[in-house]
Amino acid sequence: MEIKLRPIAYVQNDRKEAIDDNWEPIISIIELAEDIPETALEGMEGFSHFEIIFYMNQVKDEKAVPQYRHPRNNPNLPKLGTFAQRNKSRPNKLGLTTVELIKREGKRIWVKYLDAIHGTPVLDIKPVLKAFEPKSSIRQAAWVDEIMDKYWSS
Repeated sequence: MEIKLRPIAYVQNDRKEAIDDNWEPIISIIELAEDIPETALEGMEGFSHFEIIFYMNQVKDEKAVPQYRHPRNNPNLPKLGTFAQRNKSRPNKLGLTTVELIKREGKRIWVKYLDAIHGTPVLDIKPVLKAFEPKSSIRQAAWVDEIMDKYWSS
């Protein structure tokens, strides 16, 4: 089976490298591709948050494979499979982040909390709906707090 995707937008921001921490101060602009009409963004202002699905195009192909490794290559953390982590070394190079909408002007939206670097192709934008939030409590491994300590903070 072949799956073909094309970017619907691109990320613009000051982050040129995929650095693991300090994403909170980064404000990103997501600008629609030329062939996507401005009307595709109509009604966004009724929502506060969006899920951004993006393609991590700068991940090298040899890194985009299922792996079994320590998060952030830290030997003090448990070894885990790719699908028990949110790292960028993924078979399909897909990223997913929930962002907060700041404003919209024409074919551009300004967002907070997007951990994608400048030039990243965006594959889809979906509003966050309360009906799709988890129905039960979220559980996560204890080590996550350690590696996420400075992810969003500056």
